[in-house]
Amino acid sequence: MKKKHPLVSIVTVNYNQSEVTCQLIDSLEKITYPNIEIIVVDNASVHDNPEIIKERYPNVVLIKNPINYGFAAGNNMGIMASNGEYVLFLNNDTVVRPNFLEPLIKKFQNIPDAGAVSPKIRYFHTPHTIQYAGYTKMTKYTIRNFALGYQQEDLGTHDADRKTFSAHGAAMMVPMEVIKKIGMMSYIFFLYYEEADFCERIRRAGYSIHYVHNSLIYHKESISTGKTSSLKIYYLYRNRIVYMRRNIFGKAFYIALLYQLFVAIPKNAFAFLLRGKVKLFLAFYRAIGWHINHMFDKTVHENPML
Repeated sequence: MKKKHPLVSIVTVNYNQSEVTCQLIDSLEKITYPNIEIIVVDNASVHDNPEIIKERYPNVVLIKNPINYGFAAGNNMGIMASNGEYVLFLNNDTVVRPNFLEPLIKKFQNIPDAGAVSPKIRYFHTPHTIQYAGYTKMTKYTIRNFALGYQQEDLGTHDADRKTFSAHGAAMMVPMEVIKKIGMMSYIFFLYYEEADFCERIRRAGYSIHYVHNSLIYHKESISTGKTSSLKIYYLYRNRIVYMRRNIFGKAFYIALLYQLFVAIPKNAFAFLLRGKVKLFLAFYRAIGWHINHMFDKTVHENPML
C-alpha cells in the first residue's frame, strides 16, 4: 500500500545567493504537505556566507562543496544526501505556492510509469505570465525545443495535465527508484541541458514525463548567471552539442552534426560579431573549441550511478 504522504527530499543548489535561497526556504516552510526534508548544496560560494541558511533554518541540511563542480554535481550531492521516496529539484530562485506539492505526488500515485513531473512555472516578477507549461519535442537536428505557454498570460489555456518531452530544471520531481535505475545527472554538463539529458534517459528507460497544471511555482530566473552572460553563452552552446553527442544516434547524428558545422555554428558566430558582442563571440568560440579538444573523451558519455 502506498504511503499517503511519502517523504519528499527537496534539493536546491546555492551559489552566492544565500538570501535568495532563504526566500525559497521561507516559502517551503509554509507548504501544506507534511513530510519533507530540505537539502541545500552550496557550490563553494565566494561572495556570501551560506551559514546564514543554517542559522535561520536549523532543520535544513546544508552541504558545503569545497569546489564549484557545477549545477548537475550540486544536485547529485543533494541526491546522495536524500532519504526521500521522491527527490524534488528546485532552483534556489523559485518561490512555491503552499499547496504545490500535493498534485505532484498525486500524479506519481495515479500513473505508475511516471518518471518525472514538473509544475506550471510562472515568472516571479510578472506573476501572471507563464514560463513553462510543458515542452515540445526536441528537434533532432537543431537540438532545440520550446516551452509551451512561454511568455503568455495565464488565461487558463494550459489548465490541463499533459505528457511532455521534458520536465523543467527549475522544478523537477523524480522518484528515487528511477534515479537508482538510470543514475544521477551527468557531471559533464556543469550548467544547462543537464535536465534535458536526464529526462531523455528517463524516457529511454520506459518512463513517462508529465506537466502538472494545478501545481504552481514562481521563478526569478537567471539570478546567478545573468541573461546574456559569457558563462551562459559558453555552457548553452557547449552543452547543446554535448546533448547531441549523448542522445542522437545513427543517421540522425550525422545529419545533426552537419547542421551544427555548416549552419548553426557559422550563423551564431557571425551573429555575435555583427552585433559587436565580442565577449559573447569568444565564449561561443571556446564552447566549440571544447568539443575539438574532447572529441574522443569517454567521460562525455558517463552516467554516475547512485
